[in-house]
Amino acid sequence: MLDAFRNVFRIPELRRRLLFTAGLLIVFRFGCHIPVPGVDGQALARFFEQARGTLFGLADLFAGGALSQLAVFGLGIMPYISASIIFQLLTAVVPSLERLAKEGEAGRRKIQQYTRYSTIPICLLQAFMISRWVENPEAFGAVIVANPGWQFRIMAVITLTAGTVFVMWLGEQITDHGIGNGISLIITANIISRMPVAFLRAVELLRLGQIKPFVLLFLLMVTVAMTAGVVILTQAQRRIPVQHAKRIVGRKVYSQQSSYIPLRVNHAGMIPVIFAAAILMFPGTITQFSNSEVLKDIGAFLSPGTWLYNSLYVLLIIFFCYFYTAITFNPVTIADNMKKYGSFIPGIRPGKPTSDYFYRVMNRITIAGAVGLAFVAIIPTIISSGFRIDYLVASFCGGTGTIIIVGVVLDTVRQVESQLLMRHYDGFMKKVKLRGRR
Repeated sequence: MLDAFRNVFRIPELRRRLLFTAGLLIVFRFGCHIPVPGVDGQALARFFEQARGTLFGLADLFAGGALSQLAVFGLGIMPYISASIIFQLLTAVVPSLERLAKEGEAGRRKIQQYTRYSTIPICLLQAFMISRWVENPEAFGAVIVANPGWQFRIMAVITLTAGTVFVMWLGEQITDHGIGNGISLIITANIISRMPVAFLRAVELLRLGQIKPFVLLFLLMVTVAMTAGVVILTQAQRRIPVQHAKRIVGRKVYSQQSSYIPLRVNHAGMIPVIFAAAILMFPGTITQFSNSEVLKDIGAFLSPGTWLYNSLYVLLIIFFCYFYTAITFNPVTIADNMKKYGSFIPGIRPGKPTSDYFYRVMNRITIAGAVGLAFVAIIPTIISSGFRIDYLVASFCGGTGTIIIVGVVLDTVRQVESQLLMRHYDGFMKKVKLRGRR
């Protein structure tokens, strides 16, 4: 392992890419601590301390604490992620976008350009709503904006929108000139930035006697076990054997060959967890703006830790796993491409029987991935309510953050290892090579 790290810095191009990525991530984290002018950051931070179980707490986690300070990068990269998910879903239902996606690199660049343009109105809408929200002292019990009005709203909207566009540009620069997917690395950096806060809070709870040493040791063991479980869940795949017919290319005759098609057990990734959490946290968010006792009772009944919240959370994750897989995985297209190139699954006839076979296999492995994903996602809520500890401390025992961190780290290590092996250096794992996620 140490030799692999030394080899990374022996390659000039790889060293330059790593330093470039680290430099842009430092610039991004610096912008997460520059507040929008005219905002009382301390009063806003106190509100977010009480709003960890709402959409504000989820958005602040992905923004790396920038939203709780209403920093320049307060919206983070989430508007771009929202636009990307929307276009990914539209690609499966809109014929024109589906044709663009099949045109290769040029079509993907066109869709990416549409995604960038769609990010702007999402930013404008979210920034305007946030600017109006922080002007309301009744929502916080304190004055957040000293001089409310249209001057502050326009300034906040322009600042937050420009910040998100700049973050989007940083992510694309990391993708083109750095290591790995820049957008994923930015989200991962935000989540990792909350780890020191969680560690200090755990130490404080231990000092105050609100948490026992053996409980802290148990949390550490659960964190290690959940990380290993997420690695297995992320890398797990079902390999479908495929036979390729004899081909004649020019004067060469290629004999019958065999390979496999990997089907990921967790095909949807972390998207079902994000969707399920956003839906269930919506009632708790509404109660922050309402004085209705009925809405407050509903929000309390659906608060994290209750049996109803946990049950609905698991069911929604399983539902969105199947929903997202059904939209993004098209067995008919795979079967048609195999038939076109003379490939077939042993024992399965080409055409519709092949697509039905892919459909059955994907349904069976998706239930395993969905249950595993739901188990990992619900663990922090169970630990937080069972041991009566802060959710931020328990959030790194599993949940969305762990799934994102593990996936991005695996992809980054795989890319660095491929660069090392291409230049005849040993990778991070000499005997076992990391399989990349499709």
